[in-house]
Amino acid sequence: MTDQAGTLTVRHAVAADAERVVEVISEAFLHDPTWSWALPDPASRKRLWRLSVDGALRYPWILHTPAFEAVALWSPPGGTEFTPEVEAGIPDFLRETVGPRAGDVEELLARFGAAHPRHEPHYYLGLLATADAHRGRGLGMTLLRENLARMDREGIPSYLESSNPANNQRYQSVGFVPVVSFRAPGDGPLVTGMWRAAGAHRHP
Repeated sequence: MTDQAGTLTVRHAVAADAERVVEVISEAFLHDPTWSWALPDPASRKRLWRLSVDGALRYPWILHTPAFEAVALWSPPGGTEFTPEVEAGIPDFLRETVGPRAGDVEELLARFGAAHPRHEPHYYLGLLATADAHRGRGLGMTLLRENLARMDREGIPSYLESSNPANNQRYQSVGFVPVVSFRAPGDGPLVTGMWRAAGAHRHP
């Protein structure tokens, strides 16, 4: 998985990889507190991840390790997570999948949007996931460090939302700083928005 220099080999996903990427994300986020609250049915959550992957495939910024042990979905500066058509269909998707809770989940998504910084062009990490069979090996964070090194070379900052507080310290270890937080409606799970200035962490 590493080249002769000892750095991680990272590849760009293409359309034919979509299902593989969705499977990794579905495994990794099966027990995520925020997304389990939003979409309790794993099958519905998997449909959302497919929409996210399809949106990210518009850009060359779904990055993964060679055997899809870990994947990262990024939107580049000026990009959007979903296509306009998918964005317009989210309310119908939620009514279909969560019924009377659709309003609460829409409000959660609105809070994600309201918290997202707009003051400076940046890369946005929509999802970072490690396959269950490869958890505990540090591959997700190694992939993230490699991705951030690319952005540092461009001199461009990055932003993410941590939907599980257990991950916050990991993100802080590579230079992300908490800048905003919000909860799902009804005192639901806590989400932390984290910003990373370009070059905020020295790469090995």
